[in-house]
Amino acid sequence: MNAAIDFAAPDRYPALPPPSRRRFSPALVPRPPQGERVTAHDGRRVLLRPISPGDVAAMQRCFRRLSPEDVRRRFLHAMSELPEPMAQRLCNLDPVREAAFVLMDDGVSPAEMRGVGRIYVDEAANSAEFSVLVERDWSRVGLGALLMQRLVDECRRRGLDELWGYVLLENRPMLQLCKELGFTRRLSPDDPGIAQIALLL
Repeated sequence: MNAAIDFAAPDRYPALPPPSRRRFSPALVPRPPQGERVTAHDGRRVLLRPISPGDVAAMQRCFRRLSPEDVRRRFLHAMSELPEPMAQRLCNLDPVREAAFVLMDDGVSPAEMRGVGRIYVDEAANSAEFSVLVERDWSRVGLGALLMQRLVDECRRRGLDELWGYVLLENRPMLQLCKELGFTRRLSPDDPGIAQIALLL
């Protein structure tokens, strides 16, 4: 996940963490485009776009390709399948409290979902919880960093104060990525195997 990325438009994504809150005020963060081509470090290209209600089948196929370890790292517990009602819920968002972006490989038919990143907004705390998942065969080529950057940009556009999430301590690639992006880390008091990481925006 921490490999370099050859973005299609590198100047669109500022380096993290921001040098100051003033330079990266919400007003300066543009609304993300509806879809754009991005190039991973290994040269593969995918379409980065907001999730849509029509992504249910692709999301279920993506889940079936995940290893049990990948599932546990994403959901923090074991799951043998992604039921359709749950997939429907994940693809039909409340735009006030949620945002999600997917990486679609449309070089195959039907197009396949290779990664997804999402936020859940806590309006009372003016913060958002994040989750990021990249299919194993597409990991470690910068796509996880791209999704994280998009989530950070979305949080800034909404004027949120903090982006945070839970990560298993064994998920070293994600912990390393978040460290490089400026997240701070503390252990969860309820589960010593989980770290809570946060980025002040």
